[in-house]
Amino acid sequence: MFLRMVKGALFRQKGKMLMIAFTIALGASLATAMLNVMFDVGDKVNQELKTYGANINVVPKEASLLDDLYGVGEGAGVSNQYLKESELGNIKTIFWAFNIVDFTPYLETAVKPDSGESEIKLVGTWFHHHLELPTGESLDTGMKNMKSWWEVSGEWLTDQDQNSAMAGSLVAARNNIKVGDTITVESQGKTRKLTVKGVFNAGSDEDERIYVPLQTAQELAGRTGLVSSIEVSALTTPDNELSRKAAQNPKSLSIKEWETWYCTAYVSSISYQIQEVITDAVAKPIRQVAESEGAILEKTQLLMLLITILSLIGSALGISNLVTASVMERSREIGLLKAVGGHNSPISWLVLTEILVTAVVGGVVGYFAGLLFAQIIGQSVFGSAIVMKPVVIPLVAVLVFVVTLAGSIPSIRLLLSLRPAEVLHGR
Repeated sequence: MFLRMVKGALFRQKGKMLMIAFTIALGASLATAMLNVMFDVGDKVNQELKTYGANINVVPKEASLLDDLYGVGEGAGVSNQYLKESELGNIKTIFWAFNIVDFTPYLETAVKPDSGESEIKLVGTWFHHHLELPTGESLDTGMKNMKSWWEVSGEWLTDQDQNSAMAGSLVAARNNIKVGDTITVESQGKTRKLTVKGVFNAGSDEDERIYVPLQTAQELAGRTGLVSSIEVSALTTPDNELSRKAAQNPKSLSIKEWETWYCTAYVSSISYQIQEVITDAVAKPIRQVAESEGAILEKTQLLMLLITILSLIGSALGISNLVTASVMERSREIGLLKAVGGHNSPISWLVLTEILVTAVVGGVVGYFAGLLFAQIIGQSVFGSAIVMKPVVIPLVAVLVFVVTLAGSIPSIRLLLSLRPAEVLHGR
């Protein structure tokens, strides 16, 4: 009998029930889309930010100590403060190897140009380097990927352009260097003629440097097989209290804290693991980059959460209005049920069952619509698909249930206040 009454009520009020289902579907679809994006946005945002440079800098221990004592750069270029180029592939053998997006080495040396200007920095690096890893895998990495925002007039170098260079905009302006010009530089009594293939604008102190392939810089500096620093771009998890504690002193962690920290992609744990595989190296997070990544990610996730909450509140208000209107239209029917002995509880359950059945239909439709919306957001904003998270299914189910109950409360209160005598007499 109960099910027949539910079925009858649903079919008699098809229009209103469809509106309720539609309202629930809208809320569920937006909640599904936002939750899926929120759970997957970490990697997406990190991947986007990785196009704007490195977040870890690796330097020799002695150079790091001098930097701490006297300021950035004081230790650079001092004798015997170098890292081995042959160990660079070890970076991709750490626990978080798949989180290492790019890395590139640098070797700085002072050169004197033929223009007569005082010494300037010449930096050797990988531009687009094919690397065979100790694991048997191969990797293409280099500065071209890590500095993709540079404005380059001319063209990027390749690692095979041993007699070519890229000049920073400030160096080029002071020395009247243009693309295609040939410059002569001298270092350690060695002279090299370089053809300028590109002039770049980085918007930083890099504009005062000349970049050449790593091998060229090593030959000029007399440092074959050595590099002075390494920049690493890694996907990381935002810092929390544990990671900050570990950054100060990893030895202060308990065994459980150590395992959690080491097996989480914090910038400090990735830096620590890099130090383990590079001889006499110190890996320092570039704090401005790492902290800004965490802040952007937290704000993005907070925005997603607020949109989800507001959409559900809107759905609850819409359900409340629709269900209240439905109860008012059925007031005579409800009054008659009460008049023939129906109690408030069974009648309330009757109305709630009708709404919950409608909510199930709307929730299922909304969930699948939300999956589609999530993919549209992923492709339009991040240029890649959003990974569907199974945990979203029970979350959306609970949210739909809570929102439906919350929206039904005003109508249930109205139902309980109805008096059969007044309703049946049209009052």
